[in-house]
Amino acid sequence: MSAVPVLELRAIVRTYKTSAGELPVLRGTELRIAPGELVGLVGPSGSGKSTLLHTAGLLERPEAGDVLLDGADCLKLSEDGRTAIRRRKIGFVYQFHHLLPEFNAADNVAMPLMIAGRSRRQAREKAASLLEEMGLAGRLDHQPGQLSGGEQQRVAIARALVNDPRLVIADEPTGNLDPATTERVFATLIKMVREEGAGVLVATHNLALTRHMDRVLTLKDGKLVDYTEQ
Repeated sequence: MSAVPVLELRAIVRTYKTSAGELPVLRGTELRIAPGELVGLVGPSGSGKSTLLHTAGLLERPEAGDVLLDGADCLKLSEDGRTAIRRRKIGFVYQFHHLLPEFNAADNVAMPLMIAGRSRRQAREKAASLLEEMGLAGRLDHQPGQLSGGEQQRVAIARALVNDPRLVIADEPTGNLDPATTERVFATLIKMVREEGAGVLVATHNLALTRHMDRVLTLKDGKLVDYTEQ
């Protein structure tokens, strides 16, 4: 397995300007995620978890520091270059599914592959395979409005995984799932990570999920520390 981290954050500084003055959120934050590693991120709302995820996912640009994916410094790229990296190497899962209502489940999942240039047939075949793993074999042709909240979230997770991303960033990915479905979804995620050598960063309030993680971290004074030491 490669020694190069999938994700590396070096001395990240992120500060927001508010009416009350500057609000430091990340203060020299450091993080390395190895290939095949699942890292959990826990902590109260407002602690900076979303800022960290957005920075790692190249959605926000820090005031200082470096964001490296597979050893390449992404902050030196143009906006178009960072967008290309996001599409090719990063899969995002949010608490709310953000599915396209006019497309069925299979086409929602296939969309990233078609954007990347794969034929609709190839993309649909891979989407169908992944949805079957998620327990949705009978729901491929259903539109989001015909699916339950948990089913919609499973479709969104499948969409994040369909492009074989190097890094998966998940923000409360199982917030709408029952415990049994949560276990099934995480089993699929872990299988993909171990087999493909991807890295996963998961922010969650569900401490039951942390037993699946290789490490669990939390933000303290703008820096990441081991959650078990808190």
